Amino acid sequence: MELRVLQYFLAVAREQNISAAAESLHLSQPALSTQLKGLEEELGKQLLIRGTKGSRKVLLTEEGMILRKRAEEILSLVRKTENEIQVSDDVISGDIYIGAGETDFIRFFARAACGLKERYPDIRYHISSGNSSYVMEHLDKGLIDFGLIYGEADHSRYESIPLPFKDRFGILMRKDDPLAEKDFIHPEEMRDKPLIVSHQEQGDNWPVLARINPDVNSLHIAATYTLIYNGSLLVEEGLGYAVCFDRLINTGGGSTLCFRPFEPAIETSPRIVWKKYQIFSKAAEKYLKKLKEELGITDSYT
Repeated sequence: MELRVLQYFLAVAREQNISAAAESLHLSQPALSTQLKGLEEELGKQLLIRGTKGSRKVLLTEEGMILRKRAEEILSLVRKTENEIQVSDDVISGDIYIGAGETDFIRFFARAACGLKERYPDIRYHISSGNSSYVMEHLDKGLIDFGLIYGEADHSRYESIPLPFKDRFGILMRKDDPLAEKDFIHPEEMRDKPLIVSHQEQGDNWPVLARINPDVNSLHIAATYTLIYNGSLLVEEGLGYAVCFDRLINTGGGSTLCFRPFEPAIETSPRIVWKKYQIFSKAAEKYLKKLKEELGITDSYT
């Protein structure tokens, strides 16, 4: 039984789809199917229940669930052993890819990176921005190592760490607007106002819009943005009020804009996610360990 084949099996268990697993492993579907069939023949047991006609979903048999548990343990032990005997820590280098929405908590990723910079100066970090759907899609395709999302993650497919922070929603507006005289904005006050919202439709910000008006479709959406900086320019020109997180736009000094939080507070907590059974590069392993250290989490396998 080869470790490589166990990794293939775990990828199928995670994706519940042979085609999706093959894509994430950069294999052809026939090649992956052949490896899985060989594993079943080697063990003398059926491990997977292939989808019936019209469905591509793959389920694990009872023996398959046993193998998944043992395979996780085996691969974890392999990683732990490799770390214990590794003698070339000082030359670790490579690229780490992170997907996240616009949030001040990107600083958390930066602090972890700075904590590794002196010992591993050749690790490079790449941040791509998007909503939770964008992040999860890129995670599934193997285009990023880690994601920062809001809301829950599917625990059967992903590992995750909730962050002990909260992002607060509010309104970005011009300082000369009458509402700027208030310290807080009640959601219903925005019910008849032209809103500029993140381009996510029924995504991350939908519950916030529902607090403004339960009949979300009746809201006056004047514009949408992907990057809040672009949204802030629309606000500055008087197109409307941007719904966004606090601490994303500098409203101090000579800025013509201000931010007012919602009251009652509308808050959400982020979490770091990565694919279950992910085979990390040494650089990504070190970074994950540092992220956990920043949160006071100990992990014997990283």
